[in-house]
Amino acid sequence: MLLLTTAGVAVLMDLYEMKIKNGWILWSLLTGFLYELWRGGWNGAAFFIAGAGLPLLVLGWMFYFRMLGAGDIKLFCALGGIMGPGAVLWCIWFAFVAGAGISLAVVIFCGNFRQRLQRFAEYLLAFIWTGRRAPYFQKGAVTENIHFTVPIFMSVMLYMGGMY
Repeated sequence: MLLLTTAGVAVLMDLYEMKIKNGWILWSLLTGFLYELWRGGWNGAAFFIAGAGLPLLVLGWMFYFRMLGAGDIKLFCALGGIMGPGAVLWCIWFAFVAGAGISLAVVIFCGNFRQRLQRFAEYLLAFIWTGRRAPYFQKGAVTENIHFTVPIFMSVMLYMGGMY
């Protein structure tokens, strides 16, 4: 229930406020740490630290290039502390697969595949020529901007259902 609550509240915050509040992330991290400490003692604390730190190492470069928001990475850290390092890697994998499926559906139903490829090429060229890291997403309520907390929640549901 702790995983579903952590991810579910984050989805609601993201959908309504376009961000995940740091207070919620801190509460989730603290609750997860205390749970793991209670469950496994110092081994549980080490398990939490390994699971919480791994998403930062794996996804940090995506934040550097402004392809993934800090809130999404912090959410993965909170979830990883509870799930552990092995399961959080699968959680990341399935979240990206679900996100790719949602993105593909948006491209198919909105018919802007060529525009998306052109935008990505322009983004890469601008970075290569200027070295400047600009946000990849477009501001405002644009159809192509998906809330990545939704695929993260879907991945957590797969975990809770025993898929990985």
